[in-house]
Amino acid sequence: MTAKARQIQLTCQVIIAAAVSGLLSPAAQAQQANAGKSFVENFDGLNRSFWYVSDGWNNGKHQNCNWSKKQVKVESGTLQLGFAQDKTGAQDKTGAQDKPSDRDFACGEIQTNARFGYGTYEVRMKSASGSGLNSAFFTYIGPTDKKPHDEIDFEVLGKNTGQVQLNQYVSAKGNNEKLVPVAGGADQGFNDYAFIWEENRLRYFVNGKLVQEVTDKAKIPQNPQKIFLSLWGTDTLKQWMGAFSYTQPTSMTVDRVAFTALGEPCRFPESVLCTLG
Repeated sequence: MTAKARQIQLTCQVIIAAAVSGLLSPAAQAQQANAGKSFVENFDGLNRSFWYVSDGWNNGKHQNCNWSKKQVKVESGTLQLGFAQDKTGAQDKTGAQDKPSDRDFACGEIQTNARFGYGTYEVRMKSASGSGLNSAFFTYIGPTDKKPHDEIDFEVLGKNTGQVQLNQYVSAKGNNEKLVPVAGGADQGFNDYAFIWEENRLRYFVNGKLVQEVTDKAKIPQNPQKIFLSLWGTDTLKQWMGAFSYTQPTSMTVDRVAFTALGEPCRFPESVLCTLG
């Protein structure tokens, strides 16, 4: 691209962003001003200043594994989040050494340090297999961040990897679940999951196809959120995730994750934004 062409492209981006900003309410403009910038993560490495690796704790009694940094690996341009039998996933009070865990299993999760607002969120991933497991790509903010519990989810439940569950929470209120088929199985190859989050609309996409549109503002989160990628299991949530059955270590593989701020053009050819035009 020539310098002149690049300048024209940048000018167009500024014009588009300004136009979109003018359509947002003051509250939405404030949200965007305090949110993280667009990025594309291809996992050539793992930038610890950008990503936080969950380690030495869990989300509660419903989770039968402790988050462990040992279950987070970057290999051959992919992120591997593992689930394995391991009782050394907990840390001592100093955080320096492992100690025996109250969980029989260890699992992997990463999350962004920054929070992100309205825009397009995309992941290309292959889920893990196994009843009682959950391979998840989602955004979340909550009481630990001194904010209401807001969340937007893609979750592949290992009891049936032929579908993905969509859901969102607003101030801890959910019950917006929808199950969408994933052709060929979410654990058999890479699939693309995306959502476009706007002030008055939330759209979910699977492999580029629109599968859910939410226009009730009461069901659309408003607070900037962190981006999470995680694999975890349960012994107790059988009705939702299936009876837990462990046979061998498994993993969730992520090829790419990206965020494009509202009003900006698509950042890679496979982006759902390029398809939408």
